[in-house]
Amino acid sequence: MTDIRVVDDPAAFVARLLNEAAAAGRHIVLTGGSTPKLAYEIAASSQPDWSKATVWWGDERCVAPTDERSNYGMAAAALLDRLPQERRPRIMRMEGEKGPQAGADAYETQVMQALGSQPRFDLLLLGLGGDGHMASVFPGKSALQERERIVVGVPEAGLEPFVPRITLTVPAINAAERIVFLVTGADKAPAVAKAFGSAQEAIVPAGLSRDPLVVLDAAAAAELT
Repeated sequence: MTDIRVVDDPAAFVARLLNEAAAAGRHIVLTGGSTPKLAYEIAASSQPDWSKATVWWGDERCVAPTDERSNYGMAAAALLDRLPQERRPRIMRMEGEKGPQAGADAYETQVMQALGSQPRFDLLLLGLGGDGHMASVFPGKSALQERERIVVGVPEAGLEPFVPRITLTVPAINAAERIVFLVTGADKAPAVAKAFGSAQEAIVPAGLSRDPLVVLDAAAAAELT
Protein backbone atom coordinates (compact mmCIF):
# COMPACT_ATOMS: atom_id res chain seq x y z
CA MET A 1 0.00 0.00 0.00
CA THR A 2 1.22 3.48 -0.84
CA ASP A 3 1.47 5.73 2.23
CA ILE A 4 0.95 9.35 1.15
CA ARG A 5 1.87 12.13 3.59
CA VAL A 6 1.15 15.75 2.72
CA VAL A 7 3.19 17.88 5.12
CA ASP A 8 4.13 21.53 5.51
CA ASP A 9 7.87 20.90 5.25
CA PRO A 10 8.63 17.69 3.32
CA ALA A 11 12.39 18.26 3.33
CA ALA A 12 12.50 18.56 7.13
CA PHE A 13 10.28 15.47 7.46
CA VAL A 14 12.68 13.41 5.34
CA ALA A 15 15.73 14.88 7.05
CA ARG A 16 14.46 13.42 10.33
CA LEU A 17 13.96 10.02 8.69
CA LEU A 18 17.51 10.11 7.34
CA ASN A 19 19.07 11.07 10.67
CA GLU A 20 17.07 8.41 12.52
CA ALA A 21 18.19 5.73 10.06
CA ALA A 22 21.79 6.91 10.27
CA ALA A 23 21.77 6.86 14.07
CA ALA A 24 20.57 3.25 13.89
CA GLY A 25 23.47 2.30 11.62
CA ARG A 26 21.37 1.57 8.55
CA HIS A 27 22.20 1.17 4.88
CA ILE A 28 20.82 4.39 3.35
CA VAL A 29 20.39 5.08 -0.36
CA LEU A 30 20.56 8.75 -1.37
CA THR A 31 19.26 10.46 -4.49
CA GLY A 32 19.84 13.67 -6.45
CA GLY A 33 17.59 16.68 -6.95
CA SER A 34 16.93 20.10 -5.45
CA THR A 35 14.40 18.99 -2.82
CA PRO A 36 16.63 16.16 -1.51
CA LYS A 37 19.48 18.68 -1.40
CA LEU A 38 17.43 20.79 0.98
CA ALA A 39 16.67 17.70 3.08
CA TYR A 40 20.39 16.91 3.25
CA GLU A 41 21.20 20.46 4.34
CA ILE A 42 18.57 20.30 7.08
CA ALA A 43 19.84 16.88 8.18
CA ALA A 44 23.39 18.21 8.41
CA SER A 45 22.40 21.31 10.34
CA SER A 46 21.95 19.40 13.60
CA GLN A 47 25.41 17.79 13.23
CA PRO A 48 24.06 14.23 13.54
CA ASP A 49 26.22 11.15 13.98
CA TRP A 50 26.23 9.10 10.77
CA SER A 51 29.35 7.13 11.67
CA LYS A 52 27.53 3.80 12.02
CA ALA A 53 25.66 4.16 8.72
CA THR A 54 26.56 3.14 5.19
CA VAL A 55 25.53 5.45 2.36
CA TRP A 56 24.74 4.29 -1.17
CA TRP A 57 23.28 5.95 -4.26
CA GLY A 58 20.22 5.02 -6.28
CA ASP A 59 21.64 6.46 -9.48
CA GLU A 60 24.46 8.58 -10.80
CA ARG A 61 25.35 10.56 -13.89
CA CYS A 62 28.43 9.35 -15.76
CA VAL A 63 30.52 12.37 -14.86
CA ALA A 64 33.41 13.00 -12.49
CA PRO A 65 32.48 13.31 -8.80
CA THR A 66 33.57 16.95 -8.93
CA ASP A 67 31.20 17.72 -11.82
CA GLU A 68 28.24 19.94 -10.89
CA ARG A 69 25.89 17.28 -12.31
CA SER A 70 27.14 14.56 -9.95
CA ASN A 71 24.59 13.22 -7.46
CA TYR A 72 27.44 12.21 -5.18
CA GLY A 73 28.96 15.67 -5.41
CA MET A 74 25.68 17.30 -4.45
CA ALA A 75 25.13 15.01 -1.45
CA ALA A 76 28.73 15.46 -0.33
CA ALA A 77 28.47 19.25 -0.42
CA ALA A 78 25.01 19.40 1.18
CA LEU A 79 25.46 16.73 3.85
CA LEU A 80 28.44 14.42 4.05
CA ASP A 81 31.25 16.98 3.97
CA ARG A 82 29.41 19.10 6.53
CA LEU A 83 29.73 16.39 9.16
CA PRO A 84 32.81 16.19 11.37
CA GLN A 85 35.19 13.51 10.16
CA GLU A 86 34.38 11.23 13.09
CA ARG A 87 30.63 11.43 12.32
CA ARG A 88 30.79 10.62 8.63
CA PRO A 89 29.36 7.36 7.29
CA ARG A 90 30.94 4.68 5.18
CA ILE A 91 30.45 5.95 1.63
CA MET A 92 29.78 3.60 -1.30
CA ARG A 93 29.94 5.90 -4.31
CA MET A 94 28.79 5.00 -7.81
CA GLU A 95 31.81 5.65 -10.03
CA GLY A 96 30.09 7.44 -12.87
CA GLU A 97 33.39 8.39 -14.43
CA LYS A 98 33.89 4.74 -15.44
CA GLY A 99 30.99 4.97 -17.88
CA PRO A 100 27.56 3.31 -17.75
CA GLN A 101 28.54 -0.32 -18.26
CA ALA A 102 31.79 -0.52 -16.32
CA GLY A 103 30.37 1.71 -13.60
CA ALA A 104 27.25 -0.44 -13.25
CA ASP A 105 29.29 -3.66 -13.14
CA ALA A 106 31.58 -2.23 -10.47
CA TYR A 107 28.72 -0.99 -8.32
CA GLU A 108 26.79 -4.23 -8.60
CA THR A 109 29.88 -6.03 -7.35
CA GLN A 110 30.17 -3.60 -4.43
CA VAL A 111 26.53 -4.09 -3.48
CA MET A 112 26.75 -7.88 -3.64
CA GLN A 113 29.96 -8.00 -1.63
CA ALA A 114 28.41 -5.89 1.13
CA LEU A 115 24.80 -7.12 1.12
CA GLY A 116 24.71 -10.38 -0.82
CA SER A 117 23.12 -11.38 -4.10
CA GLN A 118 19.67 -10.27 -2.91
CA PRO A 119 20.47 -6.97 -1.21
CA ARG A 120 17.97 -5.23 1.02
CA PHE A 121 18.70 -1.58 1.71
CA ASP A 122 17.14 -0.17 4.86
CA LEU A 123 16.05 3.28 3.66
CA LEU A 124 15.97 4.15 -0.02
CA LEU A 125 15.25 7.78 -0.87
CA LEU A 126 13.92 8.70 -4.30
CA GLY A 127 12.76 11.76 -6.14
CA LEU A 128 10.17 11.77 -8.91
CA GLY A 129 10.83 13.03 -12.41
CA GLY A 130 8.25 14.99 -14.35
CA ASP A 131 7.96 11.95 -16.62
CA GLY A 132 7.47 9.66 -13.62
CA HIS A 133 10.98 8.22 -13.55
CA MET A 134 12.64 7.05 -10.34
CA ALA A 135 16.41 6.85 -9.93
CA SER A 136 17.44 6.64 -13.62
CA VAL A 137 14.71 4.20 -14.58
CA PHE A 138 12.99 6.14 -17.36
CA PRO A 139 9.78 5.37 -19.27
CA GLY A 140 10.44 3.44 -22.44
CA LYS A 141 14.09 2.63 -21.63
CA SER A 142 15.54 -0.85 -21.23
CA ALA A 143 16.28 -0.41 -17.51
CA LEU A 144 12.52 -0.37 -16.89
CA GLN A 145 12.28 -3.99 -18.04
CA GLU A 146 15.35 -5.30 -16.19
CA ARG A 147 14.42 -7.95 -13.61
CA GLU A 148 17.66 -9.90 -13.09
CA ARG A 149 20.38 -7.38 -12.33
CA ILE A 150 20.79 -5.11 -9.30
CA VAL A 151 22.52 -2.26 -11.14
CA VAL A 152 22.54 -1.40 -14.85
CA GLY A 153 23.97 1.25 -17.11
CA VAL A 154 21.68 3.69 -18.88
CA PRO A 155 23.35 4.77 -22.14
CA GLU A 156 20.68 7.36 -22.94
CA ALA A 157 18.86 9.40 -20.29
CA GLY A 158 15.20 10.22 -20.76
CA LEU A 159 15.52 13.80 -19.48
CA GLU A 160 18.18 16.46 -19.04
CA PRO A 161 21.00 16.33 -18.38
CA PHE A 162 21.37 14.00 -21.34
CA VAL A 163 24.40 12.12 -20.09
CA PRO A 164 24.64 8.33 -19.55
CA ARG A 165 23.68 7.07 -16.11
CA ILE A 166 24.06 4.20 -13.67
CA THR A 167 20.97 3.09 -11.76
CA LEU A 168 19.58 0.59 -9.32
CA THR A 169 16.94 -1.54 -11.00
CA VAL A 170 13.27 -1.94 -10.10
CA PRO A 171 13.88 -5.24 -8.23
CA ALA A 172 16.74 -3.71 -6.24
CA ILE A 173 14.60 -0.71 -5.35
CA ASN A 174 11.62 -2.85 -4.39
CA ALA A 175 13.70 -5.07 -2.12
CA ALA A 176 14.39 -2.12 0.19
CA GLU A 177 12.92 -2.22 3.69
CA ARG A 178 11.58 1.31 3.28
CA ILE A 179 11.15 3.29 0.05
CA VAL A 180 10.64 7.02 0.49
CA PHE A 181 9.73 9.47 -2.28
CA LEU A 182 10.31 13.16 -1.60
CA VAL A 183 8.39 15.35 -4.05
CA THR A 184 7.50 19.04 -3.98
CA GLY A 185 6.11 21.65 -6.32
CA ALA A 186 3.12 22.07 -8.62
CA ASP A 187 5.18 21.02 -11.64
CA LYS A 188 5.37 17.49 -10.20
CA ALA A 189 1.62 17.21 -9.49
CA PRO A 190 0.74 15.44 -12.79
CA ALA A 191 3.50 12.87 -12.30
CA VAL A 192 2.46 12.29 -8.68
CA ALA A 193 -1.12 11.65 -9.80
CA LYS A 194 -0.04 9.22 -12.52
CA ALA A 195 2.35 7.30 -10.29
CA PHE A 196 0.45 7.23 -7.00
CA GLY A 197 -3.14 8.35 -7.65
CA SER A 198 -6.26 6.25 -8.11
CA ALA A 199 -5.75 6.33 -11.87
CA GLN A 200 -2.24 4.93 -11.50
CA GLU A 201 -0.51 4.12 -14.77
CA ALA A 202 1.67 1.00 -14.70
CA ILE A 203 3.96 2.43 -17.38
CA VAL A 204 5.09 5.15 -14.99
CA PRO A 205 8.29 3.76 -13.44
CA ALA A 206 7.64 5.21 -9.97
CA GLY A 207 4.26 3.48 -9.98
CA LEU A 208 6.10 0.16 -9.91
CA SER A 209 7.62 0.87 -6.49
CA ARG A 210 6.56 -1.41 -3.65
CA ASP A 211 4.60 0.13 -0.76
CA PRO A 212 6.37 3.49 -0.80
CA LEU A 213 6.07 6.33 1.67
CA VAL A 214 5.38 9.39 -0.52
CA VAL A 215 6.15 12.68 1.21
CA LEU A 216 4.58 15.67 -0.57
CA ASP A 217 3.80 19.33 -0.14
CA ALA A 218 0.31 20.56 -0.94
CA ALA A 219 1.29 21.72 -4.43
CA ALA A 220 2.66 18.33 -5.47
CA ALA A 221 -0.45 16.62 -4.08
CA ALA A 222 -2.90 18.92 -5.84
CA GLU A 223 -3.97 16.48 -8.58
CA LEU A 224 -4.23 13.35 -6.44
CA THR A 225 -7.65 11.67 -6.41
